[in-house]
Amino acid sequence: MILFFGAVRLALSAIVRNKLRAALTVLGILIGVTAVVMVTALAGGASASVGDQIDSFASNALFINPESVQQSGVRAKTPGRLTEGDGRAIAREAVSVTHVAPWLSTMGQVVAGDRNVATLVVGTTTSYFPVRRFRVAKGELWTEVDESVRSKVCVLGQTVAEKLFGDLDPVGRTVRIGSSPFRVIGTLEPKGNSPFGEDQDDRILMPIGSFRGRVMSTSPGRVDMLLASASSEETATRAQAQVTSILRQRHRIPDGSEPDFSVNTQSEMRETQRAIASVLSSLLLSVAAVSLVVGGIGVMNIMLVSVAERTREIGIRLSIGARERDILVQFLVEAVVLSLAGGVLGIVVGSAATLGLGHALGWNATPTPAAIGVAAVTSAVIGVVFGFLPARRAASLDPIDALRTE
Repeated sequence: MILFFGAVRLALSAIVRNKLRAALTVLGILIGVTAVVMVTALAGGASASVGDQIDSFASNALFINPESVQQSGVRAKTPGRLTEGDGRAIAREAVSVTHVAPWLSTMGQVVAGDRNVATLVVGTTTSYFPVRRFRVAKGELWTEVDESVRSKVCVLGQTVAEKLFGDLDPVGRTVRIGSSPFRVIGTLEPKGNSPFGEDQDDRILMPIGSFRGRVMSTSPGRVDMLLASASSEETATRAQAQVTSILRQRHRIPDGSEPDFSVNTQSEMRETQRAIASVLSSLLLSVAAVSLVVGGIGVMNIMLVSVAERTREIGIRLSIGARERDILVQFLVEAVVLSLAGGVLGIVVGSAATLGLGHALGWNATPTPAAIGVAAVTSAVIGVVFGFLPARRAASLDPIDALRTE
């Protein structure tokens, strides 16, 4: 213990005597540790942000899409087909499904007065709103009667409403899509961007019959997609199996054959997101690790220079009774102290930078205790690993040759 504290005292006095050299050594470790702390915290914040965006779709949502299938004996693929009848069958027969909504969409030019915008125009039913957890901010939704008689009514997302009407209340006003006028009966609460960067508020929704009859004609009953919601997040997998079974039966697809549709859940999207985040985090941590290695090499080089400059001092200590291990511990402690100083400063700088970037990006990015602990331990290990060679060289000096050094 006496040996250790004596080595710490000597190491600190040597660092104080060479402030510039010590500062440059600390800087290399500081940069590496800062990178590790920032990468770890920002990767976690980005993953959580994307996860929240995925959950904005509703955690128990199912997405049913038509898929192309291989024709028998031919390499070409034929497009799959989904219909409103498929949606009604799912709603009727799938016990774990609570809502099913058809979806048709196109990009359209929407005009209100002297303003016009290009936006997503969607035809659906009122079941879409609980599936996607859209809520009305002002006005109301259309009714089943509106759907059956194809009323020319619509509901605006916040982005479209602001572009077309500014600060005015859009409810009760008229917009023109193509050659057809539509009365605005409501606006939606903002949802923000989707995980794919899509502005979920930049859209107009209307009854699917009105869409098919006045915006874009399609073959009877055909839809681009079906959206469904399971009774809970826990029953999403069961609902997925029920939907698959119903559609296989309706489309006359035997077991083992490739279906002409796909049924995806939020959990699958989350797993994909976690896998991507894990790969990106590993890649970024590898880059940060390179910074730490470079900082470690800097520690080793500075310590080797220090040994060369203090050769006569080492010879004097060895000649008056210091043992090799005393010299070894002295220089090893000096390297560890420099590395730990860089690690502590790196943790402080990295944490501050992470909080600032997280606030600017709107992420909940905070350094975790695990990341801080790993950064501190890593900086100490770097001091030991990269400080051992210079310390060993100092300890192995011949006292007589060291005293002859000028």
